[in-house]
Amino acid sequence: MTAESDALPLVAIYADESCLGNGREGDNPGGAAGVIEHVNTATERLTRWDYWIAEPSTTNNRMALRSAIEAFRVIGRKGGRFRVLFTSDSQYLVKGMTEWVYGWASRGWRRKEGAIENLALWQELVSVAATHHVQWQWVRGHAGHPQNEYANDLAVQAAKEQSSSEGARTSRFDEWLEAQRLRKRVMVEPAPFPSGRPFAPTRPLPRVSTTSH
Repeated sequence: MTAESDALPLVAIYADESCLGNGREGDNPGGAAGVIEHVNTATERLTRWDYWIAEPSTTNNRMALRSAIEAFRVIGRKGGRFRVLFTSDSQYLVKGMTEWVYGWASRGWRRKEGAIENLALWQELVSVAATHHVQWQWVRGHAGHPQNEYANDLAVQAAKEQSSSEGARTSRFDEWLEAQRLRKRVMVEPAPFPSGRPFAPTRPLPRVSTTSH
């Protein structure tokens, strides 16, 4: 990792997606959401921010991509650049951003087997993530991981209500966690902020040509 990367502030993002009735015929409403964590180095205070978006007719894979796109839009709004530990239970998203996009880009944004599903969203995600140094991390879904379960609940609520946070909002994670503990749904401690662990970003993302659609 370069000295430039070391100097970038660190954020942790936990994202998830929902699609109600995924795979059924007809319109399947979906939501995508996440919680963004940041520690102020001067005060050592952890702050969290929530975001969520919805679509009236979508798929799980599409919303997984949108959960990441929206996160990078939020953190990059004022030109900010970060080291990002991005955690998702979507293997489609994590494998895509750590493996598949490089091969697709080298073939002019095509797959050997044919067209790329959700191509425009993949290209948008690569574009918005490219200015940051990102380590992608997969976790098993619905396994009691507090931040992942919280992001899932936000995504399900967004899908049901077809609502949007319109950017970042002060997180309600702490009160949610207290309620989940009372219900014994979440029994483990939240994942600690990753400031004390090695940071291993993926290699620089490929370029997205404006003529590759």
